Amino acid sequence: MTDRDRDIDTEDLPPSRSQRRREAWDVLELAERIVALTPSQMREVPLPETVLDAVHMAQKITSHIAHKRQVHFLAKLMRKQIDDLEPIRLAVDKPLEVRRRETAQLHLIERWRERLIEGGDEVLGELLESYPQADRQRLRQLVRQAGIEIRENRAPAAQRAIFQALKALIRGDGAGDVEDAADAADGDAESSAQQLRRPER
Repeated sequence: MTDRDRDIDTEDLPPSRSQRRREAWDVLELAERIVALTPSQMREVPLPETVLDAVHMAQKITSHIAHKRQVHFLAKLMRKQIDDLEPIRLAVDKPLEVRRRETAQLHLIERWRERLIEGGDEVLGELLESYPQADRQRLRQLVRQAGIEIRENRAPAAQRAIFQALKALIRGDGAGDVEDAADAADGDAESSAQQLRRPER
């Protein structure tokens, strides 16, 4: 028998019991993830109507045992009715990747904010190297206001404004939002000052 004949024979062999078990677990995991999706996320997943009905049924069930049984039924239905699960898997993975990317961005923004408040102009220079479109003057103003807020135990208006400005900068929404954020911080600070100056009745 030639190597080519052996390859053909191997390909024609039915999947082993362990392989079938792994595939069944993979589909069950996918079914669980589908059931956990929000309605807006579900609209992105290409599911047949019968499978979609089974998903909606699983989402409505509150009993743990009955819910688990319905998810197993859903996985079995998916194995029977869907030949190629890859498009479904990709659609389910997409929201997860988006959430991971957004979470990583939020952590990055938070780190920059903490470093700016602690390091001042030196860290601001580093930020401008990475994001040259940033408004140095307005960010410096926000950082100074944030320092005053921390020292005097004021409401963190400037700190919130720095976060929003950095979010716009890092996500590419435009440097103009830095000025908007600074103006908002000025307004919050003025409002707080007016409240402090308001005479007691």
